[in-house]
Amino acid sequence: MPRSAQEPANALWLAMTTVGSAAQARELAQAAVQARLAACAQISAIESVYRWQGEVLQEAEWRVLFKTTARAWPALQAALAQWHPYELPAIAGWPLDAVLPAFAQWVQEETTPPAAPAPI
Repeated sequence: MPRSAQEPANALWLAMTTVGSAAQARELAQAAVQARLAACAQISAIESVYRWQGEVLQEAEWRVLFKTTARAWPALQAALAQWHPYELPAIAGWPLDAVLPAFAQWVQEETTPPAAPAPI
């Protein structure tokens, strides 16, 4: 959601999560873009070191970075939480303050559901 009343709903945001396999990352990316919750999702292989249930673990993970809008962020966050395979997923979002205008317009267009047809 917008940071303040001054932030427009079409302001751009990035959202990020991590998953345990490339297949899981592709599923989340495809679902979010198909649902128009994100205009784009990038998948990167990473290595994570973290503490979980008292143990320090080091594992391969896949980071998914989504390009979205302030308007779509709450629905994207909820959808990722629902679809996510982890017991406690890292799902974070943050606003972008400086974006190429043409790119911003593309993200806004791709995250806006098509208008319903006019009634006959």
